Amino acid sequence: MKKILLAEDDFDFSNVLIQYLQLHDFDVVWAENGVKALEIFKRNSFDICILDVMMPKMDGFVLAEELIKINPETPFVFLTAKQLKEDRIKGLQLGADDYIVKPFEVEELILRLNNILKRSELNFKTQTVQEISIGKYIFDTKRLCLKKDNSTQQLTEKEALLIEYLYQNKNQLIKREAILKNIWKNDDYFSGRSMDVFITKIRKYFQEDKNISIESTRFIGLEFKIKE
Repeated sequence: MKKILLAEDDFDFSNVLIQYLQLHDFDVVWAENGVKALEIFKRNSFDICILDVMMPKMDGFVLAEELIKINPETPFVFLTAKQLKEDRIKGLQLGADDYIVKPFEVEELILRLNNILKRSELNFKTQTVQEISIGKYIFDTKRLCLKKDNSTQQLTEKEALLIEYLYQNKNQLIKREAILKNIWKNDDYFSGRSMDVFITKIRKYFQEDKNISIESTRFIGLEFKIKE
């Protein structure tokens, strides 16, 4: 059974949702606020986290940042009534694998969770090479980090997937739609904004090597250039 951390302050809603998740073979641990969820996360490992945004003591956005610090490999989704575009963008910028607005269809939620978990299980398992040399950097695909000299940049799972995809298609124009469908599994507006944020981060990660660049062609795509 896959283990889920559910951080949600609405008791009645949580009770109903937990029953549905359990019917679909999920083991659910519930926390009624962000502080409690963080305490539980520190003591346990989870396959995925479902976070409400508007919670007492610590909201879902702050909680997500804390969870990433502890274990950046654990995927998480926001399940919230906050539906403003700014909130969606903020949630995706934090690295959420999905942002689901209430009300929602439970069947759709289950499908989304299973798709995220399936990608997590497949990520890097089929790779035969653990370390890839990219310019002056070493990309560790198992430990999800980028190393240069004595410094190490820890990566989120999605950052690592994106770097791997860019490297596999280096020195050629990659269409935005291809990146979104391969990494985000969706090419809608919000996924596109999220991708732009991730590309900005990755540019910074490689900024110390002048032979590496990510060049964008507006509305079309980008090119991960590596000078040999």
